[in-house]
Amino acid sequence: MEKKIESLQWADPSPAGLVALAMACFTFFAVFSGRVDASATPLLGIWLLGGFVVQIAVALIELREGNVLGGNVFLFFSAFFMFVTGSEQLIKFMMAQDGIALDGRIDGWAWLVLAIALLTWTPAYLKKSGAVMSLCVLALDVAVPLIALKDLGVFGTGEAAATATLVIAYALLIAGIFGLIVAMATVLNKSLGATVVKLPGPIVK
Repeated sequence: MEKKIESLQWADPSPAGLVALAMACFTFFAVFSGRVDASATPLLGIWLLGGFVVQIAVALIELREGNVLGGNVFLFFSAFFMFVTGSEQLIKFMMAQDGIALDGRIDGWAWLVLAIALLTWTPAYLKKSGAVMSLCVLALDVAVPLIALKDLGVFGTGEAAATATLVIAYALLIAGIFGLIVAMATVLNKSLGATVVKLPGPIVK
């Protein structure tokens, strides 16, 4: 029985992980672009915790199948982008109801690490992944460092902060759209056994 389980090949879970990523990107676009107000914060937290469930499963399967890049990216996305951020949304909302202010600059230091990791891993995506997935990552390369700098208070509270927030919003929207395209192509092509949606190859040959 043990040998049979070990020889079982897992299906590609990355489309579900990309849908979860797109959900996070779209909802944060709504937040950063001012399309929803602060009352949506706890709802956002619950959606992100749902995304954590999806992405931790994707990460473990990807790592089990030997995908170092995708498995590790989904692993830290599930933990920090989804679970931590989702939990924080709920905590911050509850604290705000009691008039308790939290020093959000600690988030900036944490996001800075995530930004550096993503930026330094990007060449692997440019070489190993198709162009659309690479564009998704490049859009995140814009959004994540700006989120870190915003939380660190680098932009202050004036016009620079407003501009950075808008750039973050649209970079996340773009990343989400590209993620959905890759998810769609992967599911349709593999399920139907034909190239229904043809995506370009890697940017770096």
